[in-house]
Parts: sequence; structure tokens; C-alpha cells
Amino acid sequence: MRLSFTQTPQPAPGPAPIAALEVVPTAAPGRAQAEPDEPYLKLKADMHRRLIESMNLAGLDRRPTDEVRAEISERLAAALREDARPMSETELRRLNEDLFYELLGYGPLEPLLRDPDVSDILVNTSSEVFVERHGRLELTAVKFADEPHLMRVIERIVDRVGRRVDESQPMVDARLPDGSRVNAVVPPIALDGAILSIRRFARKPFDLGRLVANGTLSAPAAELLKGLVEARLNILISGGTGTGKTTLLNAMSQNIGNAERIVTIEDAAELQLQQRHVVRLETRPPNVERRGEITQRDLVKNALRMRPDRIILGEIRSGEAFDMLQAMNTGHDGSLTTVHANTPRDALARVEQMIGMAGLDLAPRSIRAQIASALDVVVQVRRFSDGSRRVVSIQEIEGMEGEVITMHEIYRFEQTGVGPDGRILGHFAWTGVRPRFFETFATQGLPVPGVLAEGGEGLQ
Repeated sequence: MRLSFTQTPQPAPGPAPIAALEVVPTAAPGRAQAEPDEPYLKLKADMHRRLIESMNLAGLDRRPTDEVRAEISERLAAALREDARPMSETELRRLNEDLFYELLGYGPLEPLLRDPDVSDILVNTSSEVFVERHGRLELTAVKFADEPHLMRVIERIVDRVGRRVDESQPMVDARLPDGSRVNAVVPPIALDGAILSIRRFARKPFDLGRLVANGTLSAPAAELLKGLVEARLNILISGGTGTGKTTLLNAMSQNIGNAERIVTIEDAAELQLQQRHVVRLETRPPNVERRGEITQRDLVKNALRMRPDRIILGEIRSGEAFDMLQAMNTGHDGSLTTVHANTPRDALARVEQMIGMAGLDLAPRSIRAQIASALDVVVQVRRFSDGSRRVVSIQEIEGMEGEVITMHEIYRFEQTGVGPDGRILGHFAWTGVRPRFFETFATQGLPVPGVLAEGGEGLQ
């Protein structure tokens, strides 16, 4: 189909404003291009500029969506008639959609943000956009018209959460309305152009059942984690970047009862707790004058005055580790947090290191004693070469032996090889160790997870 820009009678109002242009058949129907070419990007930039000049943008995001779409279509059709620029019907619909998202959304990123299979969006300057699907990175056909175009999208994202990004403040963390976490780095820090990273989260939060279904852990191990949460043990989830720590934390937290008051503390809010009584706190960066900063440590201290039953700290990063351990040691059982580390032993070393950042004059043995007293279980997650994410170890902290924190492993993932398609092969196994927290289950009247009560049979 090709559009003829001959004068036609004005149609009656309806849901398809592009009918203002006459559509006539052509011998070779047009086909939408998978990758935007330079002429299309220039056309979109030109039409975007003309729409901005001709439309009243004040309160645009508060108007009904259908009304905004209709006005964009009408004004676009008029501009194309004025230029006598022929377009296929498919191209025109695509241009309408793109311009709508340029004005009200996030431009070229919108299709990626609506794709449920995309977990990460990585913009490496205006000409290159990668996504992660099912654990694997792939280059997309998405491009921005130029660097100012990318900067407009970044500014729109950070403006909506009251942040700013420019030469004086070239790094910023923000979040989208759906909870997705955003990080932007702009020149002069980013040498080749602005960089944008978006970590997306499932619209429907994962529970342990879904994690079992996708192979993250076995059903008996999920039953064990459920029991640990219900028994109010203090749990540290450890793993590298992108291993699924927050996803697992969300899934485990769904086993907290509705009768409990939960306070969550995060750098950028991304937890999706479903309980009735949840209080969410988020840090605040300093303003332009380097004032007004509110750190995670400030929030942990304040949370202790809010009568929490449990505290969930999205990620330990610095000196707040000390205050979190103090909370765990003073009656706030059942608290959860995460840390970046590659093994459970490394996780404890990282916590020790971050307690040192609190500026306290404590001997190493005293710090380790605090850790051993506060934490009950370390859950290690790992991302494998095939993109899969698995719980690879659950370890119980026993106590201190001399200068060392002692631990024993209850559960592990044992890799047996790699399949012809590159998939990691393996199974989940019980180590045979009977954990000390059996007594905790008994004193609280909770059923012992079946796998352990039955001596580990059927765990694999």
C-alpha cells in the first residue's frame, strides 16, 4: 500500500485518524524494516521537532491516551501532506507509534520495555543497544537518532524521580514507574557518549514455585528456604552481579506472614513485597551543593525506631552492615539482605570488610563474633555460562572456632557436565549434614522440611 497525498474529503471522527490520508493500492506492498535506516531516523527527528513546536505539551501526560494519539496522527498527517512525502501504510503506523513514545514514553526503548523476555537493556551510546534475554546478551536493531536524542530520554527518566544528570553530576541512579532500576553515565565521564543501563523486573514477582519450575533450585530445597523464612532465621543471600539475588529475596520474602511489620531499605527501590504491612525506605543522593544525602546506614538506624518485626536490606554496601547486624542481634529475627560475593566464605569476608567502613575501632575477632551471632544462613546463587541462574549452596553458620567463623553446607548444586547445546548439566544434592536449626523449627512448632526429616531422600 502507498499513500497518495491528493486532497480528499475530511472523514467523520473515528478511532483511526490516519484515514485523513487516502490509501491506494500499489503493485509491491511496503514492508517494515527491522532496522531503522538513516532517512527514517531523520524523518522521525524532523516530525518530532514539528510536533513539539505545534502541540501544547503542558499536561500532555495527564490527557487521555487515545486523545493524544489522535492529535499526533492528525498533525503528522498534515505535516506529511505539506511535504508531499509518500509513505507506506505500515511505515505511517510505525511513525505514529514511534512519535507517541517520543512524546510520552522512552522513545526507541519502548518496544524493549514491553518485551517480557528482556531482563536487561544496555545502551552503549546512541548507535548501539544490547538486551539480555534468557541469560544471554544480544545486539538489537534499536538506535537513537543522535546523542541529544539519547540524552533527552535519559533526562526524561531521571526527571520523573526528581534526579538530574549533566556535566556537574554525570552519574545517576533512578527507577522507572514499573520498578525497573536505571543507571546512566554521561560525558565527560562516559568518553564515547552517554551510557544507559536498565535492569528490569518481572511484572509478576517470582515465588519459590516459579524458581523451581525454571530450574533455579529443586522443590525440596525450596521447601527448606520457605521453612528458614517462617522460622525467622537471619539470611544472607550472596552472589555476583546479575545472578538473581533480588529475585530470590523477593521469592523468599513471600513466606513472611501478613501479621508482621516489614521495613525495606534500598538504594533504588526494586523489592516487590506482597504483604499488607510493608514500609519502604529509599536512600537519597546529595543535591548540587553536596547536601541532603540520606544513606542506607541512616535508614537502618531510623528503621530501628519504627517498630519493625523484620528488616529487609536490599544490599549491604558499606557501614550499614554493622547496624544491620546489631538489629539482627537485638530481636529483629528473620531479617534478610544480600551481598556481592562469589562464595559463602567470601560473603562473610565482605560483610566484615564493610563493617570496617563504619569507622569503628573493633578487633577482627570481635567483628567476626558479631557476624557469627547475627547471621544464621548464607544462600549462594550463581549465574552459569549458559545464562541459567541457580542456588548453588545453602550453608549454616555454626559459630566461632578460634579466629574463624565456622560453617557447614547443607545443600549444593553439583555440575556434571555441559550438554551439546551448551546447557549446564547437574543436579541438586543434600550433603547429609543435619543442621542445628532443626531445634528452631521444633521450638516454634514448625514442620521440619520433608527432605531433612526423611534423611535427605529424594532431594536430588
